Amino acid sequence: MTEFKINLRSIDDVKTFVTATSLMGCDIDVLSGRYLVDAKSIMGLFSLDLSRSVTVQVHGDAAAASKLREEIASLVAE
Repeated sequence: MTEFKINLRSIDDVKTFVTATSLMGCDIDVLSGRYLVDAKSIMGLFSLDLSRSVTVQVHGDAAAASKLREEIASLVAE
């Protein structure tokens, strides 16, 4: 499992993120505080507090995590 933080500041950011994760062949979760949701669920993401960074957990190999991180590079928190 690989983890990294992202910022979802707008509806377009959420749409971009869900589109990218939906194309991945592995499970991906988003963790915000004590809440964990499926990253491929737009409704699940909107139920989270998106005013701060959230943690993405990629349950796949390092290549899958790297590919996702490249596709959503503009959302990755530094």
